[in-house]
Amino acid sequence: MLVNVSYNNKAITKKIDEAVGKPFTLKERFTMGGIGSPKLIITETSVEIRNLLILDNNRDTCNIEIRPKGIIVRFRSLLETFALVIPYYKLTIYKGQASVYSIYRDNYFIKVESDTKAVQKFFKKLLGYKADNAPTSVDDL
Repeated sequence: MLVNVSYNNKAITKKIDEAVGKPFTLKERFTMGGIGSPKLIITETSVEIRNLLILDNNRDTCNIEIRPKGIIVRFRSLLETFALVIPYYKLTIYKGQASVYSIYRDNYFIKVESDTKAVQKFFKKLLGYKADNAPTSVDDL
């Protein structure tokens, strides 16, 4: 789900909370060692996201917020903020090239550079949290 989150809209906030859960409390954030990613540089995106990013000439960056049932990838274009909301059961992460992570949800994707240790550490944390909180599959039973 790709939504504009620039304005405080209760309907959109409710949809996001239903999809990926409410934000962590301050205590939970502190225990986890933070829930946000460092600034991620976007290298490639799907067509819908690319059409939003080419509207301005700024460097394409995004950040990721971990939620209890998924993640939110936020990026800016012009003066608007957009969010790609991805529940864990639809989240697929690939590490293709040496320094690129690919984040997929259905027909949307964002590829980001992983050139620093902080970015690699965040993705390790994200994958670990996803594995711990994913619903049990039929094979596990």
